Amino acid sequence: MQGKQLRKLETELWRAADQLRANSKLTASEYSMPVLGLIFLRHAYNRFQKIKVEVEKDLPTHPQRGKRPLNKKDFEEKNAMFLPETAQFDYLVNLPESVDIGEAIDNAMKLIEDEYDNLKGVLPRNFSIFSKDLLRELLRIFNKEVLQKAEGDLFGKIYEFFLNKFSEVSEKEIEQVELYVPECILRLYVEVIEPNHGIVFDPICGSARTLVETGKYLINEGLQSAEKVTFYGQEKTDTNTKLAKMNLAVHGLEGNIQEGNTFYEDKHDLVHECDFVMANPPFNVDGVDKAKDAVKKDPRLVLGGQVNLPKNDNANYLWIQYFYNYLKPTGRAGFVMASSASDAGHSEKDIREKLVKTGAVDVMMAIGNNFFYTRSLPCTLWFYDRAKAVRASLVGAHNTGDKVLMLDARKIYRKVTSKVNDFSPEQLQNLICIVNLYRGNAQKFESTVKSYLQTSADLAKETAEATTALQQQLQKVFKTVSDFATKYAKENKEAKAFVDALIIEETASIYEQQNALVRAALVAAPDLESIAHLCKALRKPQDKLIKQLLDAISTASKEYQLSKNKDWKELNLKEQLDQLKALQQQLSGNPNEEEPGLLHETDYYWKQAHWLTSRFPAGVYADVEGLCKVVTQADIATKDYSLSPGRYVGVDTRTDDDEADYEERLREIHLELDGLNEEAIALAKTISENFKGFDI
Repeated sequence: MQGKQLRKLETELWRAADQLRANSKLTASEYSMPVLGLIFLRHAYNRFQKIKVEVEKDLPTHPQRGKRPLNKKDFEEKNAMFLPETAQFDYLVNLPESVDIGEAIDNAMKLIEDEYDNLKGVLPRNFSIFSKDLLRELLRIFNKEVLQKAEGDLFGKIYEFFLNKFSEVSEKEIEQVELYVPECILRLYVEVIEPNHGIVFDPICGSARTLVETGKYLINEGLQSAEKVTFYGQEKTDTNTKLAKMNLAVHGLEGNIQEGNTFYEDKHDLVHECDFVMANPPFNVDGVDKAKDAVKKDPRLVLGGQVNLPKNDNANYLWIQYFYNYLKPTGRAGFVMASSASDAGHSEKDIREKLVKTGAVDVMMAIGNNFFYTRSLPCTLWFYDRAKAVRASLVGAHNTGDKVLMLDARKIYRKVTSKVNDFSPEQLQNLICIVNLYRGNAQKFESTVKSYLQTSADLAKETAEATTALQQQLQKVFKTVSDFATKYAKENKEAKAFVDALIIEETASIYEQQNALVRAALVAAPDLESIAHLCKALRKPQDKLIKQLLDAISTASKEYQLSKNKDWKELNLKEQLDQLKALQQQLSGNPNEEEPGLLHETDYYWKQAHWLTSRFPAGVYADVEGLCKVVTQADIATKDYSLSPGRYVGVDTRTDDDEADYEERLREIHLELDGLNEEAIALAKTISENFKGFDI
């Protein structure tokens, strides 16, 4: 989801929460679940509608009876919930005013629970405690277009957003237990550890986003999750346990989610039983009672034949050991950890040394600031692979048990909002390609590069066609306006400035640039590098030319009051200018909606292919200064068993087009400025409200 969409979504959602806060006597912990319950209905209905369209296309048709009705199985096969008619969001939104809306929502929740045993007692009820007007307003807000069209792990994203907001208004009632990790990080987990069979476990599952992402991965691989994996999760509070069950259900997944404090309880007894473990543990948690027998004798903390309790009051190295010990001898794990943990000293360094010597540490990936919804600190992704030495001996890959891939991705990101970064889909694929090359698998690299180049080639043809149309439209507008201006200036000498304004020196040069791009794009075997450079070079001057033309027309129209001129009116210029602007937007994009145009996209996909091939020209893994390095246990020992990628990969001295892209940096500055402006407005409002309390 792009920055503007995300901010708009947040605004709409928190407006709904404020409706409850302002119009009821409930505390934050009491009104959070009703809000999330309505979001559950909204998201479930979004998926229901999407899958319904897919299923109906393939339904068998009987000569007399027509198409057979949809049934529950149709939706379950597509990992979606089947919703009875009176539990569908549209049904609730369109109920007449005379109907008790609270009772109708309660009934919708009951009907869904009746369909799915795993949701019994999970969904919120008792909506009748709210006024009818308030509930109808909430339904209206949740029925807005931005929520109807939102995609991705919407429920998890909203869940994290609301927990953060609810904690602000009632810190003692709502406990935020899980950092919001962007969807791209979750995708990295599944793409690196490839959870395609057996037991998949998240011991601090929050809203079960890691499990949901695994379900998506299995679908993309053409596998049925229920046939291939068994999902397990554990959560500390009743509320979060229910939310995890709701999120799994929305995505048509089943899992065993238990309530329990992971520091003191292992509800599923899964030590050494998991094929895959993924988690987003909270960083730097203090206050764990290490004097309890459950901690002192915890088998999840055994490394080197003994229980290892870090001496400092910090749970990071409890989590790090849990994830290792949950794994089978063939298991893999992926999790996020504060960057400080990679270099922590004293007792934590001793634990890390033992861990390195097991040979299970596979990939360490550093990522930059602002990847978390609620925290700005940088972090490191840890990946274990307990069976890598065995597999490497079979396929001859680099990653034997003695080797670790250090990957520094701190310079790789895109700015979503002033406070949130993530990886673009292509940046994500590039990182996954590097991991695959490290494992001796070149297929992912080859297919990804080929896909980028094909996409760039296809876009180049579209760009050529749109550029030709734009040039023709430009020439048409220039001729129409110039002919009028010349004639008008003969009768009105003061209008000579209008004629002069239409004589733009760069016009011929820009036409030649356009022609060069078209010629390059339409040959049988186009040179995509040249085309990418032509696209980048053309956009600014082309936009400038169009702006000068439009400014000249606008200035003349006002100065000479041309709206009253009969001949000017007969030109019907608005239609021609609208067409010109539409073609310009197609090529240059719409910055107001953060939509890139064809010129940018053609250049962008070539750059992604170049990014990979310039670093790995032979199509096999190689250490790249400032980016990645394969190290041995001996290398790690010389650096006090540090697992911080930056200490190994060196400094990147190359200057990429991406990094030097002035336009992209300008976009980032605008986002940062937007964020500062929002903060300034909020601060001014707070100051103003505080002053009202003074008797001055």
